[in-house]
Amino acid sequence: MSLHARDKPAIQVIRPIALHTVVIVIGIFILLPILYGVLGGFKNNQQLSTNPIGLPSPWVPSNYTDVLGSGDFWLQVWNSSFIALATAFITVGVSALAAFVFARFAFRGREFLFTVFAAGLMFPFAVAILPLFILLRFFGILNNPLGVILPQAAFGLSLTIIILRQFFRSIPGEIEEAAILDGCTPFGFFWRILLPMAKPALATVSVLAIVGSWNNFFLPLVVFNDPGLWTLPVGVQQFQGQYSTDTAKVLAYVVLAMVPALAFYAVAERQLIGGLTTGSVKG
Repeated sequence: MSLHARDKPAIQVIRPIALHTVVIVIGIFILLPILYGVLGGFKNNQQLSTNPIGLPSPWVPSNYTDVLGSGDFWLQVWNSSFIALATAFITVGVSALAAFVFARFAFRGREFLFTVFAAGLMFPFAVAILPLFILLRFFGILNNPLGVILPQAAFGLSLTIIILRQFFRSIPGEIEEAAILDGCTPFGFFWRILLPMAKPALATVSVLAIVGSWNNFFLPLVVFNDPGLWTLPVGVQQFQGQYSTDTAKVLAYVVLAMVPALAFYAVAERQLIGGLTTGSVKG
């Protein structure tokens, strides 16, 4: 017993050190490619060949300024932003209504229907691309933002409903009973009471939907043939093909394409983590 008590403080010291070491190593593996890309964008191709990991000498800011001065880049930023926000609005709006029904109403087949929605998490997006393309062509929404927004919203329903349902179920039933006694309809309870209480969860699923849409490459590549509709991931791929011999400029374009997503995540990080933590504590 005394030996165990003597070893316990040592374990309590070693465990945080091991965890911090793992986090630092993972952080290095993540930051090194980003740092290489940022510095590579300030070099020319000769410097990338002779001094790939050193500081630029001299610095070549024209790679970044050329991209920032390009109208195509800002058009792709706008396209990505519009599609991401529209996707999040539809996904969260529809999922909130569905999660409310699954969480607060008892009806025959409820758990089976919820299982069907949850099974969507196991359905790979790539498997559906051919029938999805045929369906979009049938409805005439190829080369249309709706051709990306609606499928992204549909594929985002599963995870969003699961998160929101868990949060809605954690709201005490006494609150709903009190609202009904005050003359509140079920939809009134959902709109006036449940949604304001669920702001952390709504913020979480909104961030997930926006980030997922922003990073989507495959669907916009298939749907959009018009360069005026390209999103940033597609623009990066096309830019890389156009400037395949100018690696430094491609690195600058890739880094600038990452900035909006990183900035958004930095702003929304507290809401994302706070929403996940709140849901886990209440659940």
